[in-house]
Amino acid sequence: MSVPSASHDLLHHLYSNHRRWLLGWLRHKVKGSDQAADLAQDTFLSIMNANQVPAIREPRAFLATIARRLVANHYRRQLIEEAYLDALSHLPESHAPSPEEHALALELLQHIDRALSGLPTRVKQAFLLAHLEELSYAEIAEVLKVSTSSVKQYLSRANQQCFFFVPA
Repeated sequence: MSVPSASHDLLHHLYSNHRRWLLGWLRHKVKGSDQAADLAQDTFLSIMNANQVPAIREPRAFLATIARRLVANHYRRQLIEEAYLDALSHLPESHAPSPEEHALALELLQHIDRALSGLPTRVKQAFLLAHLEELSYAEIAEVLKVSTSSVKQYLSRANQQCFFFVPA
C-alpha cells in the first residue's frame, strides 16, 4: 500500500513520537503486553490504511480514540468467543466441532456482531431472541414489550443488515 509522502512523514512522526506512550496507555487497558503491542500496531495500521494522515492537533487524543475503539472490539470479540466456548462445553463430545468448524463459527459470530453493531438495541435483541433462543414473534414481542409487527420490522432490518453487511 502506497502512502503519499506528506502522509508518510506525518505517520512516521506520529509513530516515532507517540508509539511508546500509546503502548503504555494500552497496557493499562488490556491484559498482557503482547496484546497491548498488537493493538498499538493495529492503531497505526488503521491510520496508514486511511491512505491519508490528517493534520493532528492533539496526537495522543487522536491515537487514544482509535485505540479505544480497537480495545472495545477486542473485548467484544473476547466475549463472543467465551459465550461460544461456553455453549460448546454443554455439547456432548461427539457433537463437538472440528478445529476448522470452530474457527469458521467464531469468524461467523464476529461477522454477525459487526453487522449488528450499528443497529438499535431492540433490533439486536429481537434478532438474538429469534435466532439464538428460537422465540416466536409473539414471544419476542412479549419480552421486548412491543407489538408483533414491530418485531417483524426489527427482524427484517437485522436480517437485511446481516445479509448485506460487507466487512471493512
